[in-house]
This record gives sequence, C-alpha cells and structure tokens, in this order.
Amino acid sequence: MKHDLPADVVGAVARSVLASARLRLAIAGLVGALVSCPTMAQSVALTGIMGERALLVIDNAAPEVVAPGETRQGVTLVSAGGESAVIEIQGQRQTLRVGERPVSVSGKGDSARAPRVVLNAGSGGHFFGTARFNGVTVPFVVDTGASSVVMGVAQAEQIGLNYRSGQRVSVTTANGVAPGYRISLNSVQIGDVEVFNVDATVVPASISVVLLGNSFLGRFRMTQENDLLLLEKRY
Repeated sequence: MKHDLPADVVGAVARSVLASARLRLAIAGLVGALVSCPTMAQSVALTGIMGERALLVIDNAAPEVVAPGETRQGVTLVSAGGESAVIEIQGQRQTLRVGERPVSVSGKGDSARAPRVVLNAGSGGHFFGTARFNGVTVPFVVDTGASSVVMGVAQAEQIGLNYRSGQRVSVTTANGVAPGYRISLNSVQIGDVEVFNVDATVVPASISVVLLGNSFLGRFRMTQENDLLLLEKRY
C-alpha cells in the first residue's frame, strides 16, 4: 500500500540528506588537505654562519649545519653569509639574522641527546649572553679563567642574594686585596638548560656583567668551532 508523506516531512528529510552529504564532502576535503599539506616548521633560528653554511635550530631541535640547497624538516637553505641567511619554507623565502640571545636546546624527544646551549662570539671573541640566576635575568660573559661564577655587589643585590651571610674570602681587585663572599646559587639557567647549587663569589669591585666561571662551565662539555661555543650538559 502506498502512503504519501506530508510535504513538510519530505522537505526536512531532503534537507537532512543534503546536509549530511555536504558534511561528508567537507570532512573529505579537510582530510585531503591534511594529507597533502607537508609539515611546516614551527620555528627556525639562525645561531651562526660557517662560511657559506648556516647553523640552524628548527623547532627547538639540535643545531644542524646546513649547506646551500640542502633541506632539513621542510626548511631549505638558499644562501648564507655575513650575519644573515636566506631560507625557503613552503615556497616562501625569509631572511634570518644571527640572534643576539643564545639558543638553548633541551633535547626533548631524544633521550640520547644531552641538553645543550649554543653561544655566539661577540666583540673581541668573547661569548656573551643572558642567564637567569635564581630566577633573575642578568647578562654574563663566559670566563674559563674563573674558578666560580663571579659577580659584583650590584648584581648580587639585583638578584636578591643575602651574600653577607656567605663565607668571607679575600679577593684581589685593582685596588688590592678586598673582602669577598662565597655563596651558592640555587640555580643558573640559560634558555631551557638549568643547573643547580652553583658556587659563586661576590666581590666589591664594579663588574658590568657576571663572569660565568668553571663552577657552572664544569657541568658541561665545551666545544668551540670558529665563533660558536657549544655547551653540552654532562650532569
């Protein structure tokens, strides 16, 4: 027996079928786009120039030396020289410049790779940067001749250290021997790399930057290549 449905019911069913078809087409298009669209790097940083090659950090991975024409994770190096490099991502070219701040790599996702820091040489070949001493950001310079981290009274007060409660020591300054204070920093952090319980000495002399000495550097394996210093954490 044939039953005729009311016109409003027929219209509602037709609209529902049409909406479902459109939804399936939209989902198929989205899946196709996800499959066909290659992964774009979230971030690319230039940490150094080595002749015509560039040292790139892509998505916070380990630094890689890339030659012109080579591609890493969808990033192609077009050219490099001076203090800049031209890269190409998804057909679009961008110019990167060597950053003034150090690039740190935590080694996430690669248990075999130790946390590391890459520093660029500044004027005079010295390695400058900024670090967080007990959570306070202060500029530093690498000093392999210093047995510990060395800072002036001004930096100690900026960090909020109760340095006068530390062990009194004698230090040599431009004006002769003066009293200093040996203390322990809770933490020193550069980028994502952090070490704890670092010996430091507070001196009465005026110092423009903290001297990052061997009480910190000794925790790392240091490798220098041209104007780059790689610190790879040992413990």
